[in-house]
Order: sequence, then structure tokens, then C-alpha cells
Amino acid sequence: MRFVRLLPCLASFVLIPSLAAQTQADAKKDPDRIGSRDVSKGVNWYSIPKELALGKQLAAQVARNSILIDDPVITEYVNRLAQNLARNSDTKFPITTQVIQDDSINALSLPGGFFFVNTGLVLAAANESELAGAMAHEIAHIAARHGTRTATRGQIAQLSTIPLIFIGGWPGVGASQAANAAIPIGLLQFSKAFESEADLLGLEYLYKSGYDPEGMVDIFEKIEALEQKQPGRVAKIFMDHPATGDRIVKVQQDIQELLKAQPQYVVNTSEFDRVKARLQALENRRRNQPASPNKPTLRRRLDTGDLVARNGFFTGASH
Repeated sequence: MRFVRLLPCLASFVLIPSLAAQTQADAKKDPDRIGSRDVSKGVNWYSIPKELALGKQLAAQVARNSILIDDPVITEYVNRLAQNLARNSDTKFPITTQVIQDDSINALSLPGGFFFVNTGLVLAAANESELAGAMAHEIAHIAARHGTRTATRGQIAQLSTIPLIFIGGWPGVGASQAANAAIPIGLLQFSKAFESEADLLGLEYLYKSGYDPEGMVDIFEKIEALEQKQPGRVAKIFMDHPATGDRIVKVQQDIQELLKAQPQYVVNTSEFDRVKARLQALENRRRNQPASPNKPTLRRRLDTGDLVARNGFFTGASH
């Protein structure tokens, strides 16, 4: 009899976590709950202060190995766009944004709210909603704390290779291979599940900020065209991302099923056009500037393949 009475309790114990997970998944699909939900649930060994310190360290590393744009008009505009998206997101971190001189269509997010936007992304965007769509995806990575959650996974995989007396080393060769693969790849090579989640959350942040959600579709279509133009090169770069065509279909589906149609959206602004033209003029001057014959030509450029911190909206085509 005692055993029979315990069965409902056991069933409840099993069902409660399942229901909680379902409730959490439903919340992530409800843009009306942005800001009042926790999208960073999951195993994470990094406290908020520790994540901030890590992000600050990695951001300094990126800055040392990059050419940063210091034009006040361009940097102020990009930062303001990022702050607007962040205000309409779930992130608990303050966003620190800088612009990198890099031709690839990409952006880079780091733990703790540190965020870099490539000049190539600004120039490739046809309008502000496309640029905002890419940036919203990166802010979603920050809000969901994908960086430190991935780092935690790597540490767990590494620990699982240690033979345990009571377990008998059950992870075996498979776990060892997983650990060896995860650790060198770096902190921010997110799983496809995390990338899909960032697409969903980023789409909601874009919508919540008043932008046309189709902007995310349009910027994806640009990268799909790049994939077709450089199939071998880009295919390797996107190993940790879902196929771009699948991402386009899923975003379009989410727009139809999750987002209530609004009477109007922001597609573009005259400020975006001015900033893009200003950046294009800077790029043209840089490319046309003759090298001095009396000194070697030096160019510092971010090689994200060598960084511990590694991720981008597209995992950039020329990184």
C-alpha cells in the first residue's frame, strides 16, 4: 500500500520539471512577455559578475586585434541602435557596442553584453531593419547567456573524461572526443540549438523595437546568396549553424504564427542612409590611400579563428 501511495508523488516529481520546461518554452514564443521572462535558464557555472569580468577581458582582446572605427557619427548611431534593441529585449546586461573595420557581413557578441559590429554588415544592409535584424540576433545571444552556458558545457565535457570510481568512467571515448572538440573550438561556437533560439528571440526583439520583422529574413537572404557564390568556403564556416535556407523558412513561419500584425513598421530611416554613406566614404578613402614607401604596411585585423571568444551572426565569410 505504501508503494501504491508513492506512485502519484513520483509522477508529480517527474511531471513538474517537464511542465516547467514547457512553460519556459511557451514564454520564449510570447513577445508580450519580453523583459519579464528568463531566457537564460540552463546549466551555467558563471555568476553574473564572473561573466561580466570574462566579457570585459575578451572584449579587450578583440579590441587589441582589430581596427576600431572611431568616427563619432557612425559609432553613436550603431550604439544607439543597439541600446534601443537591448531595451526591448530580455538581457540583464548593459550593452557595450563598438564598430570593427572588417569587410565580412558579421557581428560579434561576447559574454556580459560586449558587442562588436563589422563595417561589412552595415554596408551590406539595404536598410535599418536589416541591420537591426542582425544586431538583434546577437543581443539574443547575450540575453540567453549562450556564451557562458556553452563554456559550462565544455567544462562539463572535460570533467566527464575523468574516470570516476563509482561510475567506472562511463563517458568513455565518446565524451573524450566531445571534450577535445569543444574546448579548442572556443567559448562562443554555439550549438545549432542556441543559434535557432537566437533567431527566435532576435526576431521578437526586432518586432518589439518596432522594426519590420521581414528585415531578418532579408539579411538572411543576403548570406544565402553569399553561400551560393562561395559554397565551399561558406559551408565550412556555417558548420555550427542551421542551414540558412532552413533559418529563412523558420523565421518566416515564426512571423506568421507568433507576431501580431502591426499597422506600420520601421523599415528604414534617413539617418541609416547618412551613416551608411559616411561609412562608405571612409572605406573608399582607406582603400585609395597610397602606402608610404618608407615604412612597411601594417594592418591589424581580428582573426576570430584564433580567439577563445568566437561567434557571429553569420560566423563571417572572411574571418
